[in-house]
Amino acid sequence: MIAQIIHKIFNNIWPMLVIFMVALICMRFFYLQNHKERFCLHKEVSYLVSILYIWLLFEILTTTEYNPTSGFNLIPFKEIMRYKVGTTMFNYNVLGNILIFIPFGYLIGEYINPKNIFPVLITGLITSITVEFVQLNIGRSFDIDDILLNIVGAITGYLLYIGLSAIKRHLPSFLTSDTFYNIVTVILIILFGIYIFGYWGVIFK
Repeated sequence: MIAQIIHKIFNNIWPMLVIFMVALICMRFFYLQNHKERFCLHKEVSYLVSILYIWLLFEILTTTEYNPTSGFNLIPFKEIMRYKVGTTMFNYNVLGNILIFIPFGYLIGEYINPKNIFPVLITGLITSITVEFVQLNIGRSFDIDDILLNIVGAITGYLLYIGLSAIKRHLPSFLTSDTFYNIVTVILIILFGIYIFGYWGVIFK
């Protein structure tokens, strides 16, 4: 379900996305050059992916709706309990609202590196409430359950960051070096490029 939504959004925004990426990459290149900063491939790709994720998050939350309704729900778990586990509605409205905020929680941990979970809770809460108010004013609904699920996703992402950081501290130095991460990044870029060219080949065939 989520993959289908992402593909649909990508079909609609890819021209703007290509222009945005090219402009952003050029600006970043000259920024590094003018400030005499060292180029590190995996860090630059991470920055770019983070920005694109925030953009994609905006697109998903403001332009797609599996069950379009307009309303205002302030009763916790009211909507969640309506969906049977394993159904399409459950996957979209419950699992989807959690999964989509997991990268958000991870990015908060990566960017802020907070000493406790409080910044993650506040940032996730404020962001999710803002999303719900925006949706309410574009003909969608305000649902407290969506906020709760988004926060669960953000906390899960932060815990994932904590777990991976702990594992990283016990790995051999080479596996945590920029060289190793750059090699992995190149491999991922190649695989992503193959996928994209294959995807576009299907679209324009």
